[in-house]
Amino acid sequence: MHSPKESTRLLRTAAWIWLGFLLAMAVMDLVLYTQTNLPITQNLPLQQITLGQQFPPNQLGIQPGQPNNLQRNPLRPVYLFYCASGLVAVFFFIFAHSTWTQKKLGQSFYPLLLLTISTAPIMINVLITPRFPQGPLANAEGMALRQLPVLFVALALAAWEYELAHVIFFSIATTTLELGLIYFSAIDYRSISVFIFIAIVRTISFIAVGVFISLLVAQLRQQRESLREANANLSHYASTLEQLTVSRERNRLARELHDTLAHSLTAISVSLETAKAYFDVDSNKTRDLIDRSLESTRLGVDETRRALKALRSSSLEDMGLNLAIQRASESAAARFHLNLTLDLKNPMPSLSPDVEQTIYRIAQECIENIASHSRAKNFSVRLNSNGHTMLTIQDDGIGFDLDAEKSTGHFGLIGMRERAELVGGKLKIESEKGKGTKVVLTI
Repeated sequence: MHSPKESTRLLRTAAWIWLGFLLAMAVMDLVLYTQTNLPITQNLPLQQITLGQQFPPNQLGIQPGQPNNLQRNPLRPVYLFYCASGLVAVFFFIFAHSTWTQKKLGQSFYPLLLLTISTAPIMINVLITPRFPQGPLANAEGMALRQLPVLFVALALAAWEYELAHVIFFSIATTTLELGLIYFSAIDYRSISVFIFIAIVRTISFIAVGVFISLLVAQLRQQRESLREANANLSHYASTLEQLTVSRERNRLARELHDTLAHSLTAISVSLETAKAYFDVDSNKTRDLIDRSLESTRLGVDETRRALKALRSSSLEDMGLNLAIQRASESAAARFHLNLTLDLKNPMPSLSPDVEQTIYRIAQECIENIASHSRAKNFSVRLNSNGHTMLTIQDDGIGFDLDAEKSTGHFGLIGMRERAELVGGKLKIESEKGKGTKVVLTI
């Protein structure tokens, strides 16, 4: 099955097609019944046009010899057809575009709308179209043409969401429904063979087209799954490559630490041994050697600290993304007496190390800006993931002029945007003077 978002988009497209088809048909009937020389303005007897036979008026509750509305207004069934079809199509359109309805119905949302677009055209055609005034499309073939495009859309909806067996069931079920309605309606049963023939042709066509669409959708699903697997493998490869790079860098720093520390200690040891030998012989020489040893010690300590700092893992690697952001936020709030609102989704989906690093660094930069420049009293940090990862940081500080910052080339903002772009994300900054600042990172 496809994602709910894709299925909803397809339902909304179907709603537009349905409404557009009804509008086109209405224009066509308007031309047929008003611009052609059809005998529709006379007091015609009520007929069953689809079968070419007289339709008994008493089956519609009309007594012989009494005038009826259809004789006075032969276009009334046409109006009724488009009113009923348009009403159902509009309701379908509203429900397809209503997120509230989708949430309320849940998993039954798609099947209910599919049932609506599958059954409504059939019922309206069987109950109303046979009573159309005499015209080119007021027959069995016209009935089929009036509902066929909408049913093809319904077939595509069924093939998109369900398996091939369901598509075949859909094709047979729609035909069974139509023949059942025709059988129990007032249509003359002696000419039902025309409808049976049309139904058989339509069923065969639906099954053929349905199989083709199902195969295309199955291939699309397979390709999407393959793409997802390739994406996962690529992400895993990139993560492994990055971890290997980090490991190599740490080994390089470890070698550098070994070289600097070992060499410094060796030099200090030799210098002190020499000082010890000169201690009772030459006090000045001894003092000079001790001074050199102290200088070597200071240089060795500086080099060792630098190497250790490079080797030390960051908070992100120690605690994970959520705890690292929480620790940075709480630390800033405690140091500057700010009210903090935290909303961090836990657990987060698996993210590649470079994405986590980007989120953490941007969060760090934003929190530091709030603490140092915003003069805010409250700030919030939210991190969630629903198909995409979103970090939102907002404060109630003094804000700033975005246009002015762009013109001055603020390196903090530029750096955050560049970080976001490197991992395929987007950074949105909203700020006005006196109205605080909101930063949204979407990946």
